[in-house]
Amino acid sequence: MADIIDAHLHVWRIDAPFHGWPEVADGGLYRSHSLDDARAAMGDAPVGRVVLVQAQTDDRETDWMLDLAEADPWVAGVVGWVALDDPGAPARIAALAQRPKLLGLRPMLQAIPESDWLLRDDVARGVAAMFAGGLRFDALVQPRHLDVLATFADRWPTLPIVIDHAAKPTPPGDAGWATGMAALATRPNVWCKLSGLRTEQAAGDDPLALGGIVERVLGWFGERVLWGSDWPVLSAAGDGYSDWLATTRALTAGLSDDARVRLMGGAARAFYGV
Repeated sequence: MADIIDAHLHVWRIDAPFHGWPEVADGGLYRSHSLDDARAAMGDAPVGRVVLVQAQTDDRETDWMLDLAEADPWVAGVVGWVALDDPGAPARIAALAQRPKLLGLRPMLQAIPESDWLLRDDVARGVAAMFAGGLRFDALVQPRHLDVLATFADRWPTLPIVIDHAAKPTPPGDAGWATGMAALATRPNVWCKLSGLRTEQAAGDDPLALGGIVERVLGWFGERVLWGSDWPVLSAAGDGYSDWLATTRALTAGLSDDARVRLMGGAARAFYGV
């Protein structure tokens, strides 16, 4: 197999002044997870590069991840965080965009009660700065956001957007989720990550029960599907890195060799430009 690009990996330091999540109540997640820990978790998996994704709503975490990335060629780049609705967002984004390993930004939409926050005028100023800086938009959304995300994609038709974790459907995925995702897939600037699905299942559920979701996502988005581990959040489902890799291989057994190479690395290269 060609080298994998893991398009969705987290690291954090629980002793950092900017750390907020996970908390003590989150059990095994509540410990520091470093790049060396990630390498150890991967074992002999052929992961050639990784994309680090923000976990905190704090500028200091983004700066810290960029420092890590610039010191380690294994890290292809960083998806950071900026308060897009802040008056200072355009200047902050313009400065960040000068750092070559900043690939994109991710507002924590799932944690914002206002489902249409993304369409606000003050947010648009931040998004305009993202677009001007050549950045991508990671959409951490739930099914309640899909109609809003479609409107957003239409407003910004040349902004590259990727839906994290396939919008976190509750397996097997309800009709509203399916309708919204199918509609988003018609927008050529919208991509989707095959990640984070195990943590949406109930404890003890068979990972192969995700087959219907995976089949539909691949059918809708085709070559615009990126694979990611969502490590170490993945461990909250009781899985190790090799478990999610094995599940992915089982659920995509019908793909051609070329399609599998695209899913496991080529799509990330194309979307993030790495």
